[in-house]
Amino acid sequence: MAVVVGGGNLWRGMTGAGKGMDRAQADYMGMLGTVMNALALQDILERKGQPTRVQTAIHMAQVAEPYIRRKAIRHLEKGRVVIFAAGTGNPFFTTDTTAALRAVEIEAEAVMKGSHSGVDGIYTADPRTDPGATKLDHLSYLDVLNRGLAVMDSTAITLCMDNELPILVFDLMTPGNVRSILTGEAIGTLVS
Repeated sequence: MAVVVGGGNLWRGMTGAGKGMDRAQADYMGMLGTVMNALALQDILERKGQPTRVQTAIHMAQVAEPYIRRKAIRHLEKGRVVIFAAGTGNPFFTTDTTAALRAVEIEAEAVMKGSHSGVDGIYTADPRTDPGATKLDHLSYLDVLNRGLAVMDSTAITLCMDNELPILVFDLMTPGNVRSILTGEAIGTLVS
């Protein structure tokens, strides 16, 4: 399993840019936030006995390996969880796009887009504010794009569509959901 971590709990590049900061600079700060979260996740997993490797798109050899596609695949073959940090290493690209890109690069079976907002899939509207929102079990990539559904950014959706890489949107915070997905249980919303 490979994991792409975000850094929104520490810093969001768009927030800085919205307050007048240079967008590229703000995005680089966000990438550094993802590295801190990757190191925290690595610590948690390794204390539970799961071997891991953190790979970053920005060179920082003292704390993590540089992202090297073939090395990431080799770690996965050895049963290590690979944690990707620092996005793509380029400003203007979201963590969603990084997840899609890395998944395509390592030939993943799917992108598992875990939500931490308590929403268990894709709905016709935000179920937290609209009691009439209906959960959608399956959508096509074009449905997501044409309906403007806030699943992932359009670059990520298009990259997955172009590479026929399914996206599973689910509630990451429900205990057991990741295990359920890995054992084939149908939860969340599938985009394919």
